[in-house]
Amino acid sequence: MQLDQNKRAIIESSIRDVPNFPKEGIIFKDITTLLNDAKAFGVLLDHLVSRYKNYDLDFIAGIESRGFMFAAPLAYALGVGFVPIRKKGKLPSRTISAKYDLEYGFDEVEIHTDAFRDKAGARVLLVDDLIATGGTALSSAKLINEAGGECVEACFLIKLAFLDGEAKMRDSVKTYCVMEVE
Repeated sequence: MQLDQNKRAIIESSIRDVPNFPKEGIIFKDITTLLNDAKAFGVLLDHLVSRYKNYDLDFIAGIESRGFMFAAPLAYALGVGFVPIRKKGKLPSRTISAKYDLEYGFDEVEIHTDAFRDKAGARVLLVDDLIATGGTALSSAKLINEAGGECVEACFLIKLAFLDGEAKMRDSVKTYCVMEVE
């Protein structure tokens, strides 16, 4: 299910561009203005609920930290559990981790080993605010599968088309992006 043009316009107009953040030459997509716009946030959540209500999901996993802001209310609306995927060292119990490349070095994300409450083959939707190069998302999808779940789809509010991070995901998991930025 795709978002109709009127609803897409409501969401797009609620996202602020911040030039030269976090460094010169970057145009940052600030979602705080979407979050504090009740109408736009509601339109987005209603769309995601409508899209995923028949996916027979068991859990929704959100990537730290902005992914939490969409994944947690979506999990509540769908009546399923929420699972955080966090940067290394932030989860308090036993974890598994995956590294991914950055421009200069690497980073690492983790998930609890019991994130899916021992439900074999738990159907999990992965959610984040934005897909850029795809490293974090791909590592997160792999963690879901390694923890015993099945990542049935990865959902992003924004796709940065010029970085084509979605291409990294194609062989591993289906993706859905609400909007695309060239």
